[in-house]
This record gives sequence, C-alpha cells and structure tokens, in this order.
Amino acid sequence: MEQFLQTLPKVLLTIVICAIVLFVIAIVLTVMYENSRKASGKKRKESSIWEDRKRTFFGMPWSFTKYALDDERFYLERGLFNTRYDEVRLYRMTDVVLTRTLMQKIFGIGSLSIDSSDKNLGNFSIINIRDSERVKEIFSKKIEEQRKANRVYTRESIGYDEPHDMDHDGLGDDFDGHEDY
Repeated sequence: MEQFLQTLPKVLLTIVICAIVLFVIAIVLTVMYENSRKASGKKRKESSIWEDRKRTFFGMPWSFTKYALDDERFYLERGLFNTRYDEVRLYRMTDVVLTRTLMQKIFGIGSLSIDSSDKNLGNFSIINIRDSERVKEIFSKKIEEQRKANRVYTRESIGYDEPHDMDHDGLGDDFDGHEDY
C-alpha cells in the first residue's frame, strides 16, 4: 500500500501531461485543417455563400453539426452515425437575432436565433459560429432578397395603446358603445 501511494502522484501527473499534449495536438490539427480549407477555397456545396460548424470547446469546431447557406436555402446537418439533413428556404424565415455571451465574445463566436415558418424545423438556433455579426447581416440580406423575389410579405399588426381614446370620424368616441350621429 505504501508503494502504491508513492507512485500515485507520478501516475496522475503522467495522465495530466498526456491529456494536455493531446489537447494541444487537437488544437494544432484543427487550426491546420481550417487554414487548408480557407487556402484551397474548398466548400461542401459549390454554391455556398457561407458555411461553418458548431463550435464547442474554446471556439473549436469539434462537432458533427454543420451549417451552410446558399442564395435560396439554409442547410443544417447533424450527427455522426445517425445523420439528419434539414434545409429551410430563406423566404420562410422571418426574424434573425444575434446573441453573444461573454465567453462567446472571448472566443470570437456567437449564436443566431431564427424564427421560421418551416414545418419540420420551425424556430431554430445556429449555435456558436465564427463571425456571427457578419453572418447575421448575410442572413438578413439574403432573407429579404428571397422574400421580395418570392413575393412573401409579413403583415405586422399595428396596435394602439389605448383604442378607447381613438376617434376615427371626428364625431365622438367610436368605442364607447354608442353610435355616432
């Protein structure tokens, strides 16, 4: 037992050092992969305007969630063994909101929340992406273009704080329950 207690700190130190080395190797390989993709201009979809992966630990793309955007659609691919592919036409999207926590700001990432009328995906989030402010602007511009091209208009209701104070015809209060003569 005494010998075991003497070797335990050495074993733990070795495990910690190995974990740190593996972590550094993973970061280096990820950065090399990202730089080679940028240099070659390679994209998953030839018509992609933007694509990225969900970024998890320290803003690194260690995830099996992939995002892509072209002129007409947004693509979402999730999973490794069981993969689900979703796509949403841009004209079905109505609102884009950017959220950035302090940790996301530190690592240069952010998340977009998108309201859509798509039946399968509904409202969804694009989580932990690079250049989130630029991507939000791309989405806003492309959504507006597609809504105009497809003649899709959203009717926003115009409300009044106190409708009982309104007088539409100048003859008296229209909402008091009495007819105006």
